[in-house]
Amino acid sequence: MVFDPTKKSPTTPAIGRRRFLSYLLAAPTLTVATELALAGAADSAEAAVPSPPQLIGETVDLQDVINVIGAPTAALLFQITVHEDGTVTVPLPRAEVGQGLTTSVPMLIAEEMDIPLANVKMPLADARPELLFGQLTGGSSSMTSLYGPARLAAAAARTRLVATAALRWGLSRDRLTVSDGVVHAPDGRSASFGSLAVAAVSAKLPDLPVVLKPESEFKLIGSRVRRLDGHRIVTGTNTYTQDLDVAGAKPCLVRRPPTINGTVEAVHNADAVKRMTGVIDVAVIPTGVAVLAETFAMALDGMNAIDATWGPGTVDDESDETVRRKLRAAVGPLGDPPVTLPPEAGTLEMEFDFAFLSHAPLETNAAVADVRDGRAEVWTAVQVPTSAQENIARELGLPQTSVTVHVMPSGGSFGRRLFNDAAVEAAQISQAMGKPVKLIWHRTDDIRHGRVHPAKHHKVRVHYGQDQVLSYEHWNAAVDTSLEHGFGEALTTAVTKIPAVGNESVSQIMFRSMVHCPYNFGAVATHLHEVSVPMNTGSWRSVYSLNVRGVEEIVVDELARRLHKDPVVFRRDFLKDDRQRAVLDKVAAEGDWGRPMPDGFAQGVAFHDEMKGVLACLVEIDARDPGKPRVVKAVMVVDVGRPINVSGIEAQALGGLTDGISVALRGGLHLRDGCFLEGSYHNFHFARQKNSPTDVRIFVQPGEGQPGGMGEFAVPVSFAAVVNAYRRATGIMPASFPIDSEVDFEPYPPGPVPRPPMRPLPART
Repeated sequence: MVFDPTKKSPTTPAIGRRRFLSYLLAAPTLTVATELALAGAADSAEAAVPSPPQLIGETVDLQDVINVIGAPTAALLFQITVHEDGTVTVPLPRAEVGQGLTTSVPMLIAEEMDIPLANVKMPLADARPELLFGQLTGGSSSMTSLYGPARLAAAAARTRLVATAALRWGLSRDRLTVSDGVVHAPDGRSASFGSLAVAAVSAKLPDLPVVLKPESEFKLIGSRVRRLDGHRIVTGTNTYTQDLDVAGAKPCLVRRPPTINGTVEAVHNADAVKRMTGVIDVAVIPTGVAVLAETFAMALDGMNAIDATWGPGTVDDESDETVRRKLRAAVGPLGDPPVTLPPEAGTLEMEFDFAFLSHAPLETNAAVADVRDGRAEVWTAVQVPTSAQENIARELGLPQTSVTVHVMPSGGSFGRRLFNDAAVEAAQISQAMGKPVKLIWHRTDDIRHGRVHPAKHHKVRVHYGQDQVLSYEHWNAAVDTSLEHGFGEALTTAVTKIPAVGNESVSQIMFRSMVHCPYNFGAVATHLHEVSVPMNTGSWRSVYSLNVRGVEEIVVDELARRLHKDPVVFRRDFLKDDRQRAVLDKVAAEGDWGRPMPDGFAQGVAFHDEMKGVLACLVEIDARDPGKPRVVKAVMVVDVGRPINVSGIEAQALGGLTDGISVALRGGLHLRDGCFLEGSYHNFHFARQKNSPTDVRIFVQPGEGQPGGMGEFAVPVSFAAVVNAYRRATGIMPASFPIDSEVDFEPYPPGPVPRPPMRPLPART
């Protein structure tokens, strides 16, 4: 049942017996433009050469872009169903990829409705194309874009329930109070929301103005709440795509070409493989040869038995060295300085290379698909479900309305699930075989044929006087980052696919809206030069900021050294406002900056400003063996605006710290002759527990107003702090990352994938 709270009577005359549905049509707080006008009013440090606000990135950032384009449908985001048992169900129009939205958003609903948090049930919403740009999970935008709409929807539902009680009792609404989902009258009468649910649908009520709870009365928002799905996750009972038991869907694997984007020219033994024990079917799809079987192990045996002739891939002639040469060439001559330099001016130039990087989520790509009778139903973990719906429809030749995409929780993503490769493949296989399938990517394929964070080359030139930075120029050359997913609907998806200009244009917008220099460094210019290398790339956590801002923070330390200043004091002098300096001061104080350290140990510090938040990180490193450094301590101070779930913010910061350590020290892929050498976690050296500091302290600053984004911006600051600590401990300035990029393993040869150890699962209790 649907009612419109802006009208006097229900829009649907029929009344459900078990529940009513609140479908908010009132406009949310569309105040972005006002806020933008204020955002650029940064104070300049007196001692520094002021830099004008960077229009895109500092004044208007990616969150603003996402919020603005999603604003027209923001009021449709939440559909609140109140059940007679007092629980409410609110499908989340975002993906849960480990960032904790299915805890923090229910906190908003429970807060505004005044109901117990446990009463809020938040499944993930199916693809909803009517939301247009509004169902994208990315850019650390979820909390900022959902904060207002979620509270308004909850407040509307609460208002109608209270009004229904007032009507029943013949009292003014103003005389009623609510606590824990129960409406109380002054004379002692009370009624639970559940008992009012059915009556609230048909109650003849006047226009009901929706008033949000004053922030001063928040009880849940800003507190510390454990993840609502935490127990299920750690006990292995959370249901992911690979756990689904869809009727008739059998395990399916794909034998892939030996090099990236290779093709299938011929399969020589398809009939023989079909006769193998347990094998049900074999089909050729654009990305390989699919084998469907009764069990995963049988599918794996069949997949490895495939005898095929493979066509070349798209990067067979590429290796790390060839890519690096292309990136360095893309920067080109630097040209004249952007300012007139005094005679005593100094110049600092630094260059850095970054390796390719895998998202490597714990859960590999997977999708269940049932394509029959002119329709498709797909279950998968995706961050842009409407894009998946469009792609599946196009590949299958079906109208989009014939495709249903059920969004599943994801066992990690870090940007990987902005793409829906597994969903499209599963749909193609199901259509080819005429059977439902459960496609699971092998771990080796997930790393070798999956999306990667592009390799990059950075060059920085700084001109400085005796006490001033006069200009800061930063050239970022990168393998082009695919943004084919667009912002979640057909228009921007199509724009990115326009040859030569589409993806590059969107990349430039994304780049400029994500990065800005937070310092008064005079004339500041940052450039992105993308080099077309036809491989499978994608956004990795902290897409452009990781490298651009990470490098800037390394350069800042070097500048402080050139100017004979302490790195914290130097940053403090050149930061633009007091909010930034407060975070930096706190991390220096809590981390005991400058304390004596034994030989081979050192502290490193870095600062970052992005997504409406500011963050500082201080680490201590043990680099007595410069080839095997280890971070032993970390202190982080986060100001993310209004905190929603403090525990969630701490978790995001800790995850960003781990990623930053990985990128700095050991995390990286090696490309050789069109194939990555790494094939699983044991040779993709992302940080393990032993690489993580045993002493981590995270401080979340109190804040007001809108929450900022927390998903990504802890990565660049952690990366830079680790590198700066390494530089101070060893005297060595690393020029490429990861610092330890040794190939210390025997790569799997291209071809059949390794068979994982098969052990019987313990019985569940």
